[in-house]
Amino acid sequence: MDKTRESDSRKLLGRLKAALAEDSAGQERLDRITTIISVSMGVEVCSIYLFRDADTLELCATEGLNPQAVHKTRMRIGEGLVGRVARTRRPINAADAPAAPGFRYMAETGEELFSAFLGVPIQRLGEPLGVLVVQSKQSRAFSDDEIYGMEVVAMVLAEMTELGAFIGEGAALAPLHRRAASFRGGIGQEGSAMGHVWLHEPRVVVSNPIADDPHEEMRKLDDAIETLRVSVDELLATAASADKEQTQVLEAYRMFANSRGWRRRIEEDIARGLSAAAAVEKQQTATRARMERVPDAYLRERLHDLDDLSNRLLRILTGQGRETGAEMPDDPILVASNIGPGELLEYGRRKLKAVVLEEGSVASHAAIVARAWAIPLIVHAGPITSEALNGDLVLVDGEHGIVHLRPEDAVVDSFRDKIAMEAAQQERFVSLRDKPAESPDGVRVRLMMNAGLMAELPSLESSGAEGVGLFRTELQFLTQSRVPRRGELAQMYSRVLDRAGDLQVTFRTLDVGSDKVLPYMKAQDEPNPALGWRAIRIALDKPGVMRMQVQAMIRAAAGRKLTVMFPFVAQLQEFREARQLLFREVERERRMGHILPTEIKVGAMLETPSLAFAPAQFYTEADFISIGGNDLKQFFFAADRENERVRRRYDTLNVSFLNLIEMIVRRCAEAGTPLSFCGEDAGRPVEAVVFAALGMRALSMRPASIGPVKHLIRRTNLASLRKVIDDARASGAQSVRPAVVEHLYRPNNGA
Repeated sequence: MDKTRESDSRKLLGRLKAALAEDSAGQERLDRITTIISVSMGVEVCSIYLFRDADTLELCATEGLNPQAVHKTRMRIGEGLVGRVARTRRPINAADAPAAPGFRYMAETGEELFSAFLGVPIQRLGEPLGVLVVQSKQSRAFSDDEIYGMEVVAMVLAEMTELGAFIGEGAALAPLHRRAASFRGGIGQEGSAMGHVWLHEPRVVVSNPIADDPHEEMRKLDDAIETLRVSVDELLATAASADKEQTQVLEAYRMFANSRGWRRRIEEDIARGLSAAAAVEKQQTATRARMERVPDAYLRERLHDLDDLSNRLLRILTGQGRETGAEMPDDPILVASNIGPGELLEYGRRKLKAVVLEEGSVASHAAIVARAWAIPLIVHAGPITSEALNGDLVLVDGEHGIVHLRPEDAVVDSFRDKIAMEAAQQERFVSLRDKPAESPDGVRVRLMMNAGLMAELPSLESSGAEGVGLFRTELQFLTQSRVPRRGELAQMYSRVLDRAGDLQVTFRTLDVGSDKVLPYMKAQDEPNPALGWRAIRIALDKPGVMRMQVQAMIRAAAGRKLTVMFPFVAQLQEFREARQLLFREVERERRMGHILPTEIKVGAMLETPSLAFAPAQFYTEADFISIGGNDLKQFFFAADRENERVRRRYDTLNVSFLNLIEMIVRRCAEAGTPLSFCGEDAGRPVEAVVFAALGMRALSMRPASIGPVKHLIRRTNLASLRKVIDDARASGAQSVRPAVVEHLYRPNNGA
């Protein structure tokens, strides 16, 4: 590295540090900084543009351009050279700016006098904050050293913006973490919640980005990297018995922790004048920028490893681990980039009011747990982790997929009214708990609940559910680092049956694969996992785990009734093979002298269109059938429910889908086979009464939905509704929803 440039960089940062330490308003600091940079760089112009909102940049300070343009000149992201820097998050170095592609002339700034242009992004950990620009009358390209120096300065500006050093007059200078913000995401679990932010991974704040003593910062870096290496080595030692995939990940960590190139770049930033923590964060920011530009999945994963390693190193340097001393609020709403089911379960169902994730999916492990707890979950709500702070007020609207962070008073008042109305409605449903879901024209519908955790079973009594229509057994596998033992499962299943008493519990065998990958199971590299090796396909190809699981169920049900359901069956032969496996284990248990269940019912989830058209023998051989609505709908419409662009394009009350449902109802009726519908749509009152009108006599849903569904069934004449549905279908309508809703909510509709 050029020692002169290194010295110049440290001098510039020293002058910036002094300016930032002055007792002055935010605007004065910005103005002073532009002057210092222009003088140090030997240029006529230095300007700082900051984001006014997510799409608009505003000129917030300048040395050399028309001062009247400050807080008046604005541009969209991608507009002009400044906008291009913000969009690409990469420097633009133009010797003749007016001739550069995308140049936009802004007359109010008076910049027509200047030819040379250098713009670098002001960003922090992938979050764009603004653009730092220098310009010169002389037509010339800036050197690599000058670009590097500007990036170091931009890093300092990013940290100081984060710390609120430029708060003052001008809307663009409002503190980042005091403004109201809204985020739209996918709905993982419906519901409304008001509470305060609890960050799963508290953000690290670099309070002193400029080094007082580079030698001391180098020593801190050495100590921190050594601590990091030791921790990675310890992880590898404890993972000696882990599977190959886990070991490979940790080996990659160790490789990066010993990478001279990574360390050299950090050391160069320290030599330029950054503190060790700021230098690490600068490299982390660069890594995240590269991650967004790399199309290759393998390389992105390696860059993700490096990003995670940088984060570990940053926490070591700052001492800001998860245990920050902050106290969890009484009404916590968990905010995280992503979270596994084990980590989520550690928080406990009674603590969390809602969960908001930047990543995740509507069918993720976290979504399964959130549904089990009946708390709202929003996924893909980025970039909320970079905006939220512990203790911030947050409103979660799980009906519309919106999160309001630090909302205005008017929004809070409106949301309180919404929650109060929902609470009053739930109170009305409590009075229906012990009453049957019977329509005015005498049709009785069984309403059951879905579950997957012991903690959910008290809802059997409080909700008025008539049994557990689906007990998801995979949660016990997803939340452990090893395969559960047969004895453990038998004890747990026994407790479930004890808690249910005389009510039926339908155990679904292990449904993993696709998005639900066990921690100890090698992930399959499949182009379309939802249509891949999952559920019953895994169980039949690798029957050891299912044999162990059904043995546990048989032992748990000793002297009681046992109901078992196989997931994702697509062919009659699959059902037969799984059923035979189960009864072989029953015979084995009999020979061993174990007490057998008094009755065993074996059914299947109908989640694939192929099974709807299965031979008649399937419908007669199955003791019961449960429509798995979530998967069946996505396969029927060829609409991935993980893809927000398409998953809401298709309506459950679409005539084609209802024709399929009606055909299944008819085939089950002809075979005398009980049929139920299990899935999100079963818990939606309008959809539920339509299913009932088509002949469905059992629905399984989350406990909180039982009251609203029962309320609507009890006030709806299903024969009248069936006529409305048939008339809508005969009219050639694509969906019966408009006609159904008009009928249901029209006064004096005969309900």
